[in-house]
Amino acid sequence: MKIGLVAGEASGDLLAAGMIRAIRKRFPEASFEGVAGPEMVAAGCEQWEPAQSLAVMGLVEPLAHIPRLLRLRRMLRRRWQASPPDVFVGIDAPDFNLGLEKKLRRSGIRTAHYVSPSVWAWRPGRINTIGKAADRVLCLLPFEKTLYDDHGIDAVFVGHPKADAAPSIVDAYPARQKLGIAAGEVVAVLPGSRASEVTRLGDTFALTAKLLAEARPDIAFVTPLASPTLRPLIERQLSAAGVADRFKLIERDSETAMMAADVVLLASGTAVLEAALLGKPTVAAYRLARSTAALLRMFRLVKLQYFTLPNLLTETPLVPEFLQEDAQPEPIAATVSELLDDPERRRFISNEFAKLKAELALDADQRAAEAVIELAQAE
Repeated sequence: MKIGLVAGEASGDLLAAGMIRAIRKRFPEASFEGVAGPEMVAAGCEQWEPAQSLAVMGLVEPLAHIPRLLRLRRMLRRRWQASPPDVFVGIDAPDFNLGLEKKLRRSGIRTAHYVSPSVWAWRPGRINTIGKAADRVLCLLPFEKTLYDDHGIDAVFVGHPKADAAPSIVDAYPARQKLGIAAGEVVAVLPGSRASEVTRLGDTFALTAKLLAEARPDIAFVTPLASPTLRPLIERQLSAAGVADRFKLIERDSETAMMAADVVLLASGTAVLEAALLGKPTVAAYRLARSTAALLRMFRLVKLQYFTLPNLLTETPLVPEFLQEDAQPEPIAATVSELLDDPERRRFISNEFAKLKAELALDADQRAAEAVIELAQAE
């Protein structure tokens, strides 16, 4: 069995590596080739091109890379058309992979797309493109399969790997010991993983912490730095708000920071789901660039009632959300305080998040492997 793969970033590299290992358990002789990251290579994938070559960020910078990426896509298409794999799997990176999948599928090669693009959040018309590109879509979220079913597209819900990886026992005490925090109340503050996010939200979160510290003398804050380059910016923001002495900054390790917390305050993103899978009551905020927010509103590109993933997955919203101009220190601090003052509410939220984790923790690696093997063996 030969499987072609293209993963475009670190998360895709991890997903593909887990799937490779699961396939190898059933088919030790299976071969894997394509655009691969270090985890995929370690799992046994032949690397034709490093996954990092697809990781192009920004609005203007990608334009300069378009000719190179088109050449890469043509090379992959020709190589696999000359020596077809039993199935091709594009892992995330939809802008690159869907076009490649479409051409390979037209050549008679079975194709799968692992990680559904967020068609339920914006640009819903992309679902037609996905239907033309992929024989099968591997979904991380249950409602995604329902959406594809409604459009007559073969889809499999495999569960979420973050739920599989989340610890089964979450105890704040050892996490606080590890961090050297002895305060009675702890709030984990995650203002974002990119400088642009921290610039837009960091000052607001620092002022929120100031309000909380003034009202709650026995409170401490911990912030995991997604990158060492963010430290000077965050330190300036905390110093300007006069709360630098209340914060413990740690390198990465967001899991320990959130495990130590009574409440998590963060910039919306994948971290919200991570906090929920740890059972942590969470408050989320987000600010887009003004021009981006204006365009989204003008063209009504986003039609979701909630912008955090847990609120889309639970029967009732459990994560208070503050978006754009609503993301202000006073209401955010008041909401965090309400959660700190209400242990019964925190327990209820934790119990509901435990149910969500059980729904998502299905052994995504194994289920993805079975879906790909079935597609490869189809008549």
